[in-house]
Amino acid sequence: MSGTRSFWYVMIMGVVLGVSVPGVHALDTLDRQPADSSSEKPKTAPAVAYPNIVLVTLDTTRADRMDFLGSKRGLTPNLDMLARDSAIFTRAYSQAPLTPTSHSTILTGTYPQFHQVLIFPLPLAKDLPYLPAILKDHGYSTAAFVGSLAVDPNWGTPGFERGFDFYDAGFRWDGYTPKTRYQTVERRGGEVVERALAWLGKHQQGPFFLWVHLFDPHDPYDPPEPFKTRYARAPYDGEIAYVDSVMGKFFRQLKASGLYDDTIVALTADHGESLGAHGENTHGIFIYDETIHVPLLIKLKLTQGVNAGSRIDDRVELADIMPTLLGAVGIAVPDKVQGQSLLGFLKRGSSEGDAAAKAWQDRGAYSQSDYGHLAFGWSAEQSLRIGKYLFIQAPRRELYTDATDAKAEHNLASSSTAVADTLSAQLKDFLQKTTNTQETPKSLMDEAKIKKLAVLGYMGSRGDSPYANASEQGADPKDKIQFANTILRINDILQNFRCDKAMPEIRKAILASPDISLLRFFLGGCYLEKEDYPSAVTELRKAVQLDPGFTHAEMNLGRALMYTDDSAAAMTAFEHVAKTEPNIVDAHIYLIVLYGKANRTEDVAKECRAVLHYIPDNFGANLNLGRSLSKLGDWQGAIAPLQKAAMLQPQRPVPHVVLSDVYSRLGREEDAKRERAEAERLGAVPNGPVETPPE
Repeated sequence: MSGTRSFWYVMIMGVVLGVSVPGVHALDTLDRQPADSSSEKPKTAPAVAYPNIVLVTLDTTRADRMDFLGSKRGLTPNLDMLARDSAIFTRAYSQAPLTPTSHSTILTGTYPQFHQVLIFPLPLAKDLPYLPAILKDHGYSTAAFVGSLAVDPNWGTPGFERGFDFYDAGFRWDGYTPKTRYQTVERRGGEVVERALAWLGKHQQGPFFLWVHLFDPHDPYDPPEPFKTRYARAPYDGEIAYVDSVMGKFFRQLKASGLYDDTIVALTADHGESLGAHGENTHGIFIYDETIHVPLLIKLKLTQGVNAGSRIDDRVELADIMPTLLGAVGIAVPDKVQGQSLLGFLKRGSSEGDAAAKAWQDRGAYSQSDYGHLAFGWSAEQSLRIGKYLFIQAPRRELYTDATDAKAEHNLASSSTAVADTLSAQLKDFLQKTTNTQETPKSLMDEAKIKKLAVLGYMGSRGDSPYANASEQGADPKDKIQFANTILRINDILQNFRCDKAMPEIRKAILASPDISLLRFFLGGCYLEKEDYPSAVTELRKAVQLDPGFTHAEMNLGRALMYTDDSAAAMTAFEHVAKTEPNIVDAHIYLIVLYGKANRTEDVAKECRAVLHYIPDNFGANLNLGRSLSKLGDWQGAIAPLQKAAMLQPQRPVPHVVLSDVYSRLGREEDAKRERAEAERLGAVPNGPVETPPE
């Protein structure tokens, strides 16, 4: 297909979507409304003087980089100062090595199998207990300042905005290149803290709940100067040192404002980073200590004078943070919360604290990883750290002596089968007691979200995959980790817009593993990028043949078929996607285009309604629904969507042109005259065609 012909398709998509389309990736500009950051309930004045709360989450931060936990690297002098005022939990464990899953556990106090936010961008259910919403209902001003679209409710974590008066995310894909990363999909920690401090300056009367999330230690490791030069041989350490410096500024300002002493602070990490341990380069697949052991500091009001600088060696979980914070301010913990309050450890020496510590139920520490399963179809993993053991449930189960084998290098599962059987039974029992059996909301996944999450190094959930049933057991991740590294390396190259560099790597990987659909998907995508559409069709057809449930491959196949003028085959591909995964909105949008070309007006209307089910304020779908109903003679029904389209984009004349015709057919000449005048005012040609050409 020629470049001109290709651009014509883009312009058609622009009309359907109601947007100006600058290039071939038209769907990247699909109109979406920002997430509603208001809580369902109005905030009431607190009946008691609640203390302020600050929650700090450091993304991808290993416990062994913290000086207050024994590191000799000297990376965290500022966090060490906070540690001297805090209880230091030396054995705190994340429940999952993935940002949305772990943060959901932190903020709800529930396990992943209960909140079910297992991967991007599954939404957080509205009936889950949620720390910011609870605090807001008790009179707190609430704000979040986050460093990445991974926790932006519009993209990575729908539902996280609940209960927040102000949620500072709003990351924009527009203009993304590797050079504009920190202006589009991620913010430096310094900018996050500056924004948080500006908000604090206006909310010092309290009580306030402030969540600060820093993403810097996440790969790619790219600390700013002087840390970039100082840690040139260890850039991950440079990111940790930079985050420490940023947090130093934050806490110095908190002290200078007089807020520090009476503010409760919890600081932790959502997960760590493998850095090559067990063959994993980053995180998400394995649940060894490198990604699961995390720092945790909890500082109460200094006026309470209890246990500042104390070290607690009992195992605790990130699920325990939420009930601890609620307990510390005297708010009842909801029944659904599964974590346990740590207040007993914080108040030892008092009768209340000693009694609570004595009653502590050391249930061990649970973790799970679903990313390899949902993204690649491998087996999920679950772990239980209890007594002196780390047990990992996998196709080849693993058992390690925690104290003497911290790096988990000597698997005892085959030689200590009785212990492994016992822990396996305990794990199964734990899961039965803590799993939420209710159906949770499904994700609204589209190509724009897939591309944004890929920039962060994540493959999107393939809920359509035949492997997506978590009860099914796929390959052992231990056997696939090098493949995962290869996929992520190729993905990193592609996110730098370097198909020319990626294609030799992909072809090499295909030679070694010819039946991996994801590799064919990558290669087909590069052919699409290079406008070699016949080759794209060949590779993408192979990807779909290898995995008939790979709907994102079938989406790209449909695009490639459109560009080769095979509208019938493209229509079949998009119809299959729309049927099997109706929440992939882009499939319905492409069908609007194809059905429109084929004059299948009733089908156009049906697909417009499908889009509006997910995105009620989409201009293009409202406009085309109104047009279709007008063609079908349902002039009265056409009015509402056309009025909605006119309201959504008041500068566009097309809705008014169509409305003038509809009103004329209904005999409402005054209304028709008004709409005709408005259309002409906006630039429509007087007495021009109802269906205006592409803009």
